[in-house]
Amino acid sequence: MFGGAFDPPHRAHVALAEAALQQLSLERLHVLPTGQAAHRAGLSPGEHRLAMARLAFAALPRVVVDEREFHRAGPSFTVDTLDELQREFPAFELVLIIGADQARAFGQWHRHDEILRKAIISVAGREQGAAAGGQTELQDLPGGRWEPLQWPLMSVSATDIRSRVAQGLGIEHLVPAGVARYIEQHHLYESA
Repeated sequence: MFGGAFDPPHRAHVALAEAALQQLSLERLHVLPTGQAAHRAGLSPGEHRLAMARLAFAALPRVVVDEREFHRAGPSFTVDTLDELQREFPAFELVLIIGADQARAFGQWHRHDEILRKAIISVAGREQGAAAGGQTELQDLPGGRWEPLQWPLMSVSATDIRSRVAQGLGIEHLVPAGVARYIEQHHLYESA
């Protein structure tokens, strides 16, 4: 499971998914754009984020862009998604892929102790050394199983991409081509 706002999905998201498929020997990777985020306001409409995620991950084998979080009423929590996946795939071991920035805040996640029992946590660092720091903090939480994820260092963020679009700057080098076209066609992130 690889969740996130994907507002927009970018090349680093795709590289992370590729690394997870290769290094973790995943049977399948569910990419889950956040429905109604409990911790974040101001996301682009879900239909745009879902469409962009489908475009971004279309070329990756064994990746399923999963829209289940859009069908929930109220805030969407990772533990609820893990519960659903566990019921659907009882024979599989679940892996939750998170970045080092998310790992540092993991102790504040909704029902994080249950997440630790339900899934292996695979931490991917965003910067050199960040994964180790986040993982060390996670390892202090009892009951967890950890799997580091190595991936190419990429300095890309959705916040920067949205800012570049608002300023009229190009993003083709930061997002997959289909995502860049979608953003342009739907006038996403443009300043008012």
